[in-house]
Amino acid sequence: MIYQTAYYKVKKQSVEKVKAAVREFTLYVKNNEPGTLLYLAWQKKDDPTSFMHFFIFADADAQDIHSKSEAVKKFESVYSPELVSSGVDFADYELVAANK
Repeated sequence: MIYQTAYYKVKKQSVEKVKAAVREFTLYVKNNEPGTLLYLAWQKKDDPTSFMHFFIFADADAQDIHSKSEAVKKFESVYSPELVSSGVDFADYELVAANK
């Protein structure tokens, strides 16, 4: 399995627009990407312009399908112009322990 996070900040006036795009994109992932085992999107409580996404992919093929989808391109076209940071900070992780 592949564990990954993505962190980014958007302009204050763009928060609702980005949240709507996140919801639409997450629904797409749920309905079309069986290899994306988990996709969570969080908004930071004390800074609503900050978002973090957490993904679990079954394998590299699932991650590749996800990253090359038209839905990713559409989502990127919404949030990219609204970023206040220089891109999205992606990080890969290894599982150390879990309760499930």
